[in-house]
Amino acid sequence: AAPARPQAERGRGGDAGRVSRRTDRARAQLEQVEGGEQAIVAYFKERVYATFTGLAIVLVVSSSEHPEADHAFWALILGVVGITAAGFVSDVISHLSVHRTFPGRVDLLISTRIAGGALGTLLTPGILLLLALLDVMPLDAALQASAIVYIATLAVIGWFAVRRSDLAWWKQVIALAILVALGLLVVGLQTLAHSI
Repeated sequence: AAPARPQAERGRGGDAGRVSRRTDRARAQLEQVEGGEQAIVAYFKERVYATFTGLAIVLVVSSSEHPEADHAFWALILGVVGITAAGFVSDVISHLSVHRTFPGRVDLLISTRIAGGALGTLLTPGILLLLALLDVMPLDAALQASAIVYIATLAVIGWFAVRRSDLAWWKQVIALAILVALGLLVVGLQTLAHSI
């Protein structure tokens, strides 16, 4: 016979319980990554940076009068790779300044995994823009779908952060609304910076 589920888990609805268990499993897997909680924080931070950068680039290219697929593709790739490389270099410099030595193999492995997470934000939008570059789909549709992917990514990360907090439900709603407002402000500032 299957072991009894904890009381808190039995009280949840079917779908909510499954989502919560998946979230708990994902967190447990992340906690197994070398570097512990600090590595998880850095992973999400870099992923958010890369997502905001990608979204800003997609929005700027979309708003230009005559966007071209090759420009959109390379602007996105180089922009996200650039912000990821900057994050990796900043990790090395920070480690050197604090520990007075270059990062060791484990630290470099953690930084590489973090950079890989940031580069992972390129996957779907990069494929969409590549399809536009190859004339498989219209550029406007690829840019719009890429923007939706980035917005959804930010929403999931924000939801994950708020959901895992110890705040009451109504404070979680307020926190999520504040994160959305701040996210819109960041997107606005980055879009303005890229369009000048």
